[in-house]
Amino acid sequence: MTSGLVIVDKPAEWTSHDVVARMRRLAGTRKVGHAGTLDPMATGVLVVGVGKATRLLGHLALTEKTYRATIRLGQSTNTDDAEGEITATASAAAVTDDALDAAVKALTGEIMQVPPQVSAIKVNGRRAYKMARKGEDVELAARPVTVSEFTVTDVRRDGELGELVDVDAVITCSSGTYIRALARDLGAALGTGGHLTALRRTRVGPYGLELARTLDQLAEHCEILPIGDAVAAAFPRREVTAEQARLVAHGGRLPAAGLGPGPVGVFAPDGTLLALVEERGGAARPLAVFTGE
Repeated sequence: MTSGLVIVDKPAEWTSHDVVARMRRLAGTRKVGHAGTLDPMATGVLVVGVGKATRLLGHLALTEKTYRATIRLGQSTNTDDAEGEITATASAAAVTDDALDAAVKALTGEIMQVPPQVSAIKVNGRRAYKMARKGEDVELAARPVTVSEFTVTDVRRDGELGELVDVDAVITCSSGTYIRALARDLGAALGTGGHLTALRRTRVGPYGLELARTLDQLAEHCEILPIGDAVAAAFPRREVTAEQARLVAHGGRLPAAGLGPGPVGVFAPDGTLLALVEERGGAARPLAVFTGE
């Protein structure tokens, strides 16, 4: 079995788990997982790990992501997206470009974000979405997230009096950022309410749509990015001597090489991936070792 990553262009109405189930059949193994869940409504880049590469997924899930989103101003929903029920309406006809720009700017950079009530976050051991669907009040704490880009690309007015406004945007953000919550908060800031009507993820870390394949394409040819190439694309690369390679292969530590606080890929003299390590306190300690399996 080849270990590596599959960059899937997830179709609408599929859950991330549905994609994993399909990839298990296509790859011929149950050892398949994904990095960074996409809601069923969303499409685009879903990074799937096969074999040993499943051990990379937790680290890849923490990387920056880019989306193309459409936000509808003038309507709020109970899920903050188009899959929920409309809970309030307020005309967005008076929203000016300047007001929109100011509200977008306020949601850019390092911000505190309250996740949607219908989310998988646990509250006292229970999933928030299960509590919300039972009509229970769910209080979620605001969390720090980083929105490094929030660029409006188009504004479209709909309805007889222009009471609905659709805003297309490109958003680049840190792990844990909810685009649905950005839509909600943009609408709240403008006094109109807002929700997400379309979402397409175009990038997870270094993996963009240019590498992605549809499930139909993968059914014809299951294209797996080798694990060494996947690590080299996503993390700094460190090449070691044969002696150091033997040490790393057995879970030993190396002196730090000053390659940063995040994961570093360690490669043997012949180019074989050995491990992911993390540099702390002058030493590089293994996060995951890929040899001897």
